[in-house]
Amino acid sequence: MSSPNPDRRRLLSSAMLLATGGLTACGHVGTPKDTLVQAFAFDDITSMDPATSFEISGAEILGNTYERLVAFDLDEPSRIVGVLAESWQISADGLEISFQLKPGLRFASGNPLGAEDVVFSWQRAVRMDKTPAFILTQLGLSKSNVGERVLQTGPLALTLRIGKPFAPSFVLNCLTATVASVLDKRLLLAKEKDGDQGAGWLKLNHAGSGPWKLRDWRANEILVIERNDVFHGPKPALTRVIYRHVKEAATQRLLLEKGDVDIARNLAPQDLGPLAAHPDIKLTQQAKGVVYYLGLNQRNPLLAKPEVREAFKWLVDYDAIGATLIKGIGRPHQNFLPQGLLGASSEQPFRLDVAKARALLAKAGLADGFKITMDVRTIQPVMGIAEAVQQTAARAGIAIEIIPGDGKQVLTKYRQRRHDIFIGDWGTDYWDPHSNADTFTRNPDNSDGAKNKPLSWRNSWDIPELTRQTDAAVLEHDGERRVQMYAALQAEFRKTSPFVMLFQQTQVAALRKGVQGFRLGPTSDTTYMAPVSKL
Repeated sequence: MSSPNPDRRRLLSSAMLLATGGLTACGHVGTPKDTLVQAFAFDDITSMDPATSFEISGAEILGNTYERLVAFDLDEPSRIVGVLAESWQISADGLEISFQLKPGLRFASGNPLGAEDVVFSWQRAVRMDKTPAFILTQLGLSKSNVGERVLQTGPLALTLRIGKPFAPSFVLNCLTATVASVLDKRLLLAKEKDGDQGAGWLKLNHAGSGPWKLRDWRANEILVIERNDVFHGPKPALTRVIYRHVKEAATQRLLLEKGDVDIARNLAPQDLGPLAAHPDIKLTQQAKGVVYYLGLNQRNPLLAKPEVREAFKWLVDYDAIGATLIKGIGRPHQNFLPQGLLGASSEQPFRLDVAKARALLAKAGLADGFKITMDVRTIQPVMGIAEAVQQTAARAGIAIEIIPGDGKQVLTKYRQRRHDIFIGDWGTDYWDPHSNADTFTRNPDNSDGAKNKPLSWRNSWDIPELTRQTDAAVLEHDGERRVQMYAALQAEFRKTSPFVMLFQQTQVAALRKGVQGFRLGPTSDTTYMAPVSKL
């Protein structure tokens, strides 16, 4: 084994000292004025390549270090605004969008940013065809046609040709997703090995134009982003942001109270009251487009029984979980569309009813119950909810063995359909209802070799009719009709799906009072660090 890079080792050592208040000036105790230190559980991150990364924690880093042509307005999410794009025009038939970029743009490397980089980035993502590529391929792009459908028409001009006349808002919202990030073509091709378009290098490095650049990332330990001094917009006030991987809420709270971190991001309900009363700490919160759920793998013949799927929905004590495990950080929610998205439903037909669950199990020929496993990421409130479901399921004769693991372990197994029951979360990729419908109620190919592998595929739920209805909803231009279509999808989903929807996240952060300008975004990639400063 080769020795670590000495420069990288020195940086990480310094970063760790900064993160614990070990480097001080003039006797100051706490974190430096030019550095924001956050306690944040990010063990789900697998890559820093926007064409590959598809985890909630990674989205925050990519949202701060890369830019896209457009974004949605945080104050009015239905409104799309230009970021790298100065303007755009949609053809009369809705099949072509022409973009004009802002002049004078540069990447963090100093290389100029033009239409050639946008074309390269989108074509690269489609051709690499990793998990997040479906956000672009659903527009009609493929490995074989992307060279003809994403075209440079000038130094700062390009055209996107889509396959169907989708609702224009849907197309633009897709382009706000991190997979549509613009990458530094010149830099990546310089790092290319064996035709990988720089993928091996980019997994741990940065090729973006955002207000921050990735300085270093050590999995399950620390992640550092630094100010991009050639950024075209307002420069961040801070020099760097350090994310310390801290999984335990109690440890995050202790570090915050001591002043060793500026912000705690993964707090438990029992921490919120005492922190709200702390004179040097303030709380902020934001309803997120994140829903938590149980996924029941239909490859397991027991879980494939309709009565068993329904029984599990009656074996969750939603009220107790809402009043304890997610109090202040979420609210019970039994639909795949989170509140805030077009067409979201507030229907909640299920409650804890062990007798009804037992009757359903008896109807399925399982009156004596059965044994099953559940894969669980060892982080709260997920672990606590898993244990609560384990206890209530036992009352109906279902013995659940909890299999704990870190984020990467659990997700890898889940993505390979090797689980029985999975408990986890899903964050909206772009602010349109199709972002969630596309993964929960659409599964065009349930085979092992499927190109797209949404959550319905991961749970082996073969749904040709729901897939057809989902495809129709995203083509509907009439807003009211589209709402009705999503209402029908959610009603059928609640009744027959192998998903037990648990709650919608309310993300809460606790911060030292000297932290200014920090705002949680509604999606994972819209919690921006550039506006943050410290007194």
